Amino acid sequence: MKPAPQKRRKRNLLRAEGVEHVDWKDTALLRKFVSDRGKIRARRITGLTPREQKDVARAIKNAREMALLPYPVKKG
Repeated sequence: MKPAPQKRRKRNLLRAEGVEHVDWKDTALLRKFVSDRGKIRARRITGLTPREQKDVARAIKNAREMALLPYPVKKG
């Protein structure tokens, strides 16, 4: 019987991009953390640490207030 395959860690996009501070004006970076429906992607998908996820979520919410990013689309 084969052993279960090892789970690979998600790639941290902030570290891959070399970002030290998440800025709400950097919409190109923030769009990588938003789904096509406008929802913020979960930590398990993005591979961020809890602190980084909070910073990204806060930046996305600020960018939405300034009309740089869309709000989630309601289906129904």
